[in-house]
Amino acid sequence: MIDVPRSRFTDLRSLTLALKLGGFAARMRSWGFIEPEWWRNYLHVHSFFEVCYAYQGQGLFRINGVEYTVQAGEVFVAKPGEPHEIISSETDPLGIYFWSYTLVPPQSGAEHTPVDLLLHDFLNARTWVSVADSMQGTLDLMTAEIVRREPGYTQVIEGLVCKLLLDTARVVTNISPISSDQAAPDSSEALVRDMVRYLHDNYNRPIRVRDVAAQVHLSERHTNRLFRQAMGASIKQYLTSFRLEIAAQLLLNRQASVTEVAYATGYNDVRYFITLFRQRTGFTPAAFQRREGTQFISRC
Repeated sequence: MIDVPRSRFTDLRSLTLALKLGGFAARMRSWGFIEPEWWRNYLHVHSFFEVCYAYQGQGLFRINGVEYTVQAGEVFVAKPGEPHEIISSETDPLGIYFWSYTLVPPQSGAEHTPVDLLLHDFLNARTWVSVADSMQGTLDLMTAEIVRREPGYTQVIEGLVCKLLLDTARVVTNISPISSDQAAPDSSEALVRDMVRYLHDNYNRPIRVRDVAAQVHLSERHTNRLFRQAMGASIKQYLTSFRLEIAAQLLLNRQASVTEVAYATGYNDVRYFITLFRQRTGFTPAAFQRREGTQFISRC
């Protein structure tokens, strides 16, 4: 056990942390701590990733219209655009650590590493709550480092943050990077996974269905059919949604202009980008940037 209060975890707010995880770029946005008491944060969405770890008590995590009971030793994840809220138990109040970050995938030409494969799977993971007992030790070490501030503490914390983000991906991802490479090359699941990775790696450049089809050596018609069956959306719909999700994360950087974000996400027509973004979020990119990426949906 550490000899500093757990609540000092929030001292991490004093650091600006931008990390590389394989080809992915992660930027930490916030650090928080809630004592075990009754509370509710109401239904809302973020344009970034938000992760909570319960160290005590239990509560309800509602995300995408599904309810999960959460308790001490579990981590729960909300990805960009996923409506969610947390309600603490009144009889056994929930105490949590929480942190948020942006996670931008590598652009075209990036080499796939095991970390890249893990994080690609994390972006599409269908698990939101998982046991993560060992995470408490990492959080304790981070708290001790930021409080004591001994020589080299920033570098130590950067390493621990990398572990924290990778451990989060590991516990909510059912397919490991190694096993994903071992999947049968002609299986539909493996083919769609390759399509998704291609879209993630090339979202910043023009992409047509024929480009995706060429990657998996199928006809355009067959490619579209397999993708829609697996992902519930066409390739064009998925790519547009993903580009706008990345754009929303990039807009959290107040120094980034709307034009820069449009170009970085594959839109050379800035007006078209603004129109799409407004249709998706209800705000222009500039207005969204001023709101800092969080929107409450209901307080009832």
